[in-house]
Amino acid sequence: MQLRILHLALGLACLSSIARAQLVPVPIELPKPGYEGTPANLTSIHNLEKPSVQKRAPFLAPAGVANIAKGKKVTSTETDPVVGDLTMITDGDTAQVDGNDVELGPGVQSVTIDLGSPHEIYGVLFWHHFQPRVYFCIVLQTADDEGFTKNKQTWFNNDTGNKVGQGAGTNMLYVESYEGKLVATKGIKARYVRLFSCGNSVNELNHYIEVEVLGRPPQ
Repeated sequence: MQLRILHLALGLACLSSIARAQLVPVPIELPKPGYEGTPANLTSIHNLEKPSVQKRAPFLAPAGVANIAKGKKVTSTETDPVVGDLTMITDGDTAQVDGNDVELGPGVQSVTIDLGSPHEIYGVLFWHHFQPRVYFCIVLQTADDEGFTKNKQTWFNNDTGNKVGQGAGTNMLYVESYEGKLVATKGIKARYVRLFSCGNSVNELNHYIEVEVLGRPPQ
């Protein structure tokens, strides 16, 4: 019996090694750095992670995973953005320059990306702004339907005070950088991706430069 258990354990370990070996780096093209650095006056912000001085490690996923959000339809709680157009959020342009961001009004706002059909989603990469500032109440969710009532999953939530109304989160706040924020979503099958935010450390407005959804059609 013990020998059989040992063989089973070795077999599972081999399968796990094979699965890891099949993962490859996802092709992510980062923009040139914008106004990088540590913003001032952040001492009063709690639950803030320290900016990393190291480049992010390659994001590993099965072969064929790429940005599937480019050109996809975007809707928002702000139907008429203060600056820019919602199509800019998935236009593939991540340049960290003034005028390349979509500005939504103050308070709690969200954007929703319709992938057109269910996809395997392994990660979501997003940029709010080209300046090193902190955005509040960020919540990332996926779902099967536009109303987010079917198979709704929350993958990131730093809204510790539940201001967005999606439950109190435990993730940390962070400083924006040219690398964006990359959140792993474990290959969840979903059609819709939604992001919440509620102002930032500079003003009460909400911004997006780009949202990339790293996935592939169901296998």
